[in-house]
Amino acid sequence: CKQEMLQKKNAVLVDGVILNGPIMNSKAGEKFVEEACKIIMEEVVQKADDVTEKVCEWQAPEKLKQILDLEMRDTGECHQKILQLCRDVIKYSVKTNHPRFFNQLYAGIDHYSLVARFITEALNPSVYTYEVSPVFLLVEEAVIKKMIEFIGWEEGDGIFNPGGSVSNMYAMNLARYKFCPEIKEKGLSGLPRLVLFASEECHYSMKKAASFLGIGTENVYFIKTDERGKMIPEELEKQVQRARKEGSAPFLVCATAGTTVLGAFDPLDKIAGICEKHGLWLHVDASWGGSALISRKHRRLLHGIHRADSVAWNPHKMLLAGIQCCALLVKDNSGLLKRCYSAEAAYLFQQDKFYDVSYDTGDKSIQCSRRPDAFKFWLMWKALGTTGLEERVNRALALARYLVEEIRKREGFQLLLEPEYANVCFWYIPPSLRKMEDGPEFWQKLHQVAPIIKERMMKKGSMMLGYQPHRGKVNFFRQVVISPQVSREDMDFLLDEIELLAKDL
Repeated sequence: CKQEMLQKKNAVLVDGVILNGPIMNSKAGEKFVEEACKIIMEEVVQKADDVTEKVCEWQAPEKLKQILDLEMRDTGECHQKILQLCRDVIKYSVKTNHPRFFNQLYAGIDHYSLVARFITEALNPSVYTYEVSPVFLLVEEAVIKKMIEFIGWEEGDGIFNPGGSVSNMYAMNLARYKFCPEIKEKGLSGLPRLVLFASEECHYSMKKAASFLGIGTENVYFIKTDERGKMIPEELEKQVQRARKEGSAPFLVCATAGTTVLGAFDPLDKIAGICEKHGLWLHVDASWGGSALISRKHRRLLHGIHRADSVAWNPHKMLLAGIQCCALLVKDNSGLLKRCYSAEAAYLFQQDKFYDVSYDTGDKSIQCSRRPDAFKFWLMWKALGTTGLEERVNRALALARYLVEEIRKREGFQLLLEPEYANVCFWYIPPSLRKMEDGPEFWQKLHQVAPIIKERMMKKGSMMLGYQPHRGKVNFFRQVVISPQVSREDMDFLLDEIELLAKDL
């Protein structure tokens, strides 16, 4: 083949490499894409609402390594082998779009968001300058503006990030920069002992962010919560005063709107009052609960969020925008976000470009390359409208309410607490334990029930449901309703299946 190319007119050979013509076989590549897309349609998209399919085809790690043939070799495999690998990857992956996948705070498939992902994957853009990403920068601007409206701010700023954990880290660093702007140039050496406050039920990313940013996990004061998992404002006030007496410098309060396990919403209005009194930045981690803002019926859960200085909100959770789709929204519209994070790279953010360089928003990000995640949310929002998104939230919470009422009716099921969001937490007490006295032995035995049921459902492939111990309570199930493909029948199946899987326990 090389000889044939060399014999062609104007053939150029440099260091043994022929430089004429493309090296890729585009026709073969196009054929492969066409056949692979057909597999995706048949094995993923068309089966997304088929409850007769397994949620997962469980295999132990060592067995799965053998099935997938993970070894990379010197020579490439033929297209048919690669297509079979595509089938195997789909077969042995967890079907998070299955109606009976209840394991995490995301689930389901939105077809408009999926197409948006196909488009962006094919175009392979990076969102930092208008010249390379004109459409997606304008889309992000439009989406952020609309999300800011739902928070209740008249103006604001924001940026999409790779995950709510990163959004929380952005906010923590931004609050610190506002408190002491000199840190950007001088670093940590001249700072007082900075202290921040978060609820006992906050996401673990708060500790990670404090560690990563050099604040230190010991300087995160965790505020007591009530029996429903909500931050107690009076306890926050006490801890702020304690920090001041110790000579520390409080600068940030992180409230949570929709905690990971219990789905609790902190009393934002009261917390905002304390923050204003003490001059503290209020960040609301609404990664999970922020989508309730779309619902006129349920937005009351976030009453007072308009008083926050920053908000993390993940449309990839309740609204199905597709992982990942996470925004940090900031009330300040003076350019604080850019002042905090900009590095003014001269090779990328030139100020003498032929267009309005204010659209080169990439300097607000800690990333350089950045995915156009807002596009998934935008295309879906355009297709469904706000009313369509609102319907998703309302239906998910209505299904959660239905499940709660069914749990009350069934022997052996016991709620931990009355939920206010889509998190339904409950124990299943098998027949052998129902007449046992309440005591240490009973709770020790009950602690072992959920893991056994989880193993059985995973190996059967019938559904996926998360469990955990929590604040002194033994293992319980946390069922989360998200996907619009979930029905009342799926709620009934969930309870029936638990009883079936545990009948011999």
